[in-house]
Amino acid sequence: MNRFMLLFPLALLTTVPHAQQSKNRVGILNVQTVVKAMPGAQAYLDLNAKANSDLAAKQKNIQALAAKASTAADRAALTKAQQAYAAARTDYAKRIDTAFKPLGTKMNAAVAKVARANGYTVVLDERVAAQTSLIVYANEGATNLNNAVIKELK
Repeated sequence: MNRFMLLFPLALLTTVPHAQQSKNRVGILNVQTVVKAMPGAQAYLDLNAKANSDLAAKQKNIQALAAKASTAADRAALTKAQQAYAAARTDYAKRIDTAFKPLGTKMNAAVAKVARANGYTVVLDERVAAQTSLIVYANEGATNLNNAVIKELK
């Protein structure tokens, strides 16, 4: 029994190097950079820019109305502006999703092709990974797939 207690930790130590040798590779892709470089993406990019500026203007108007909402008429104007903002945001979201769908399909196919060809098993969106602190460290040169995907799309 004592011999087993001595040999068991040694047996576990010999398996550690094997457990650390993973065949999985993780790639990182900046989706916004790839979309900007895609042929046919200009309509989507223009719509996205228009939506951002329009919604920012509506938000600024709401803030101005909220600052002076002291009468019933001011509060009614504020409510109407908030409803217009919500409707515009919903409309833009639908239009942006529709405009992005064909681009996303092409991009996903190119990402899958590049990832398979280079032995990557997982590809993450750089912005999402950064926002969620999903990645603590990545060797940019070894994991960045932007140029390969852009090349595949052209």
